Amino acid sequence: MKNISILGATGSVGTQTLDVLKKEREKFKLIAISGNKNYEKLIAIIEDFNPKYVAVSDKSTYKKVKAYCVEQNKKSEVLEGMKGLIQISTLNEVDIVVTSIVGMIGLIPTLEAIKAGKDIALANKETLVTGGQLVMSEAKKNNVNILPVDSEHSAIFQCLQGNDINSIDKILLTASGGPFRGKKKEDLFNIKPEEAIKHPNWNMGRKISIDSSTLINKGLEVIEAHWLFNIDYKNIQVLIHPESVIHSMVEYKDGSVIAQLSAADMRLPIQYALNYPSRENNLIEKLDFYKIKSLTFKKPDFVTFRGLNLAYEAGKQGGIMPTILNAANELAVELFLQEKISYLKIIDIIEECMNKFENTNQINLHAILETEKDVKRFIKHKYNV
Repeated sequence: MKNISILGATGSVGTQTLDVLKKEREKFKLIAISGNKNYEKLIAIIEDFNPKYVAVSDKSTYKKVKAYCVEQNKKSEVLEGMKGLIQISTLNEVDIVVTSIVGMIGLIPTLEAIKAGKDIALANKETLVTGGQLVMSEAKKNNVNILPVDSEHSAIFQCLQGNDINSIDKILLTASGGPFRGKKKEDLFNIKPEEAIKHPNWNMGRKISIDSSTLINKGLEVIEAHWLFNIDYKNIQVLIHPESVIHSMVEYKDGSVIAQLSAADMRLPIQYALNYPSRENNLIEKLDFYKIKSLTFKKPDFVTFRGLNLAYEAGKQGGIMPTILNAANELAVELFLQEKISYLKIIDIIEECMNKFENTNQINLHAILETEKDVKRFIKHKYNV
């Protein structure tokens, strides 16, 4: 039996991880979870799984959860803030830490989990976007497996099994194109948050859905792929694939292309990561190839969705620039969801910050965290928020 800790258990990926654990209770034990403000979901997980530890980031929610556990005589120990996140990431009894928490907040506990020798089921792309050099170095030093949970990176990982990574010619990273596929810039002036979060194929959280609509999400995945698979940016190609049946492909030096296909359901990459290297009975609906009418591919519109270009640029520059990109995007998306800026302003703010802040190749945790603060402070001051 493998013991699991989930960072971000109340979010989209966290919830689907719990679905996998429910179907395979004989193989997994949920030791610890974290959440932020979703009190109801946290209580439901406590009732269903009885985890030993519950870490809560939001102070008022922490107090409510702790009070509930005392009143109901629950044995879960309730922890608070970053200290709690680190504690549940480094528990001696935990085998795998699922990092599904959204944003740069996931970087510190992920690094601590790696240093503690825990395998990582990685669904927090910001961890590699901002700290890829640190994370992969620590993983190698501590002999830790980084098992990708993003559907695209899981697909690449699966396509690599049994093959020499040095024989890769190209990674083909697929993207649905989001809700605004085929639109031009003039069509996007008055987009509202409720329109941008309506992803055509996937059920995701609000922030990731916005990122998908701007193609920034795909740009972050390009940077993530670079670090996960040690592939040069010129060998990572994004393809718009509206059907979301092929989740990504690997092209080898001999011209062979291996693809991973499945239904658009995050439970498959989660299940694969948790059970790796084994494959278990399916939890998702299997593909019916008689019903698949076509599989289409297009080049991304780098003009309308220029955020993808900015991500490539940030990745190629390296150093602290991906952190600048990510921090600007995190806050800009938050402001858009609060309707304090327009949809197109998200990318404008990212570009502005990439031009304003100087890059440096002196990368350490302190530099990453300070850069995040500086970028967000600049945006808040300029836009009076």
